[in-house]
Amino acid sequence: MKPTRLLLGWVAALLALSILLGALRALEFAVPGSASAVVWGLLLATLVVSVIDALGLLRKPAVRVRRQLPGSLLLGRWAEVQLWVEHDQGWPLALSLHDHPPAGLDTRQLPVDCLLPPATATSLSYGVRATQRGTLQFARCEVQLASRLGLWRLRRYLECADTLRVYPDFRRLTGGGLLAPEQWLGQLGISQRPRRGQGLEFHQLREFREGDSLRQIDWKATARQRTPIAREYQDERDQQIIFMLDCGRRMRSQDGELGHFEHALNACLLLSQVALRQGDAVGLLTFAGDRPLYLAPRKGQGQLNRLLNSVHDLQAGHRPADFAAASDALLARQSRRALVIWISNLGDEEPDDLLRALKRLTRQHRVLVASLREELLDQLRLTPVSDFQQALSYCGAVGYLNDREQLHERLSAHGMAVLDARPAQLGAQLISRYLGWKKAGTL
Repeated sequence: MKPTRLLLGWVAALLALSILLGALRALEFAVPGSASAVVWGLLLATLVVSVIDALGLLRKPAVRVRRQLPGSLLLGRWAEVQLWVEHDQGWPLALSLHDHPPAGLDTRQLPVDCLLPPATATSLSYGVRATQRGTLQFARCEVQLASRLGLWRLRRYLECADTLRVYPDFRRLTGGGLLAPEQWLGQLGISQRPRRGQGLEFHQLREFREGDSLRQIDWKATARQRTPIAREYQDERDQQIIFMLDCGRRMRSQDGELGHFEHALNACLLLSQVALRQGDAVGLLTFAGDRPLYLAPRKGQGQLNRLLNSVHDLQAGHRPADFAAASDALLARQSRRALVIWISNLGDEEPDDLLRALKRLTRQHRVLVASLREELLDQLRLTPVSDFQQALSYCGAVGYLNDREQLHERLSAHGMAVLDARPAQLGAQLISRYLGWKKAGTL
């Protein structure tokens, strides 16, 4: 409990008046004798009133707070948290409420000052924005109560435990659920190439149309219907895609607000949504992280929910990647041929170990290596050099990029597909490569 500005101001005024009277007497001015009695009376009255007001504040019944959180929170998006506050006094209660959110949440509109009506639950709200994924724990709230005369403020901590899950920003995924696939992919900036030839799986019979190939005519159905009937094909379904996601120190690089690991997760979820719509199965295996994770490939939109619930608290660690162990872990779990998308930030470290691990995978699976490139390197390469320090930065960036390019060329020479992409462009480029292979029947 501490005094308010009102009480401090009143005491300061009385103290200043006492000093003024003492100074006048010291200067031998005529000061009425009753003036000192009035000042001492005021000081005594202030003491009595403040003590009574403080005792009334200490006897105030506890305030009850209930927090209402959103069902989930998307990374980087603002949401609203509601606080329901009530008390049992028969008169309005002035208070200042401050919630104690966990680390990883930015807040606005805190603290909240309000006047609670008597015996009524009041709703207060403030904004939160998540800066990291995972399961966040709320512990307590802080309430500052004002005394009835406004002379004191009392701070109380109320236990109010809650849990909030923060997911990757998949709003674009759910936002595209009501659109046609072509329109949704177009909004993502993905241009689909026209099909050359026919698909691999029979879809249906339909009437022959202008522009159809004569090879599409089903002659038996044409003879029965006495009109030209064509066969319609579709892309091959029931294929399997497995993401191998590096959760080691390579993925801790930061470009802007989101790090490489966040962009990689968003890209995995985005491609998963597309692949599940195409009727394929999607799975995930992580390596080099603090918590290994494996999800077997499954079909259906329910798999996307399983992915979200599994990776919402996944973080990049500080361990180096063990490429051989990651390759062995996948080969031990996945025997059926699949498209393996290896996502990492490839530099010039341990190229031989990486090459041996990927060559083992290519004997059984189709492998696509997605290598994330820091945007800062491209900026340094394009920045004009005007002094010695800039020259050092330029040479370092160019040398590092050359080493990366040599590693990518070495992987390509051994028959592996390599995708060198900036983090923000990874999702669109992965989807374009996947759809191109699917239409060509080369998965």
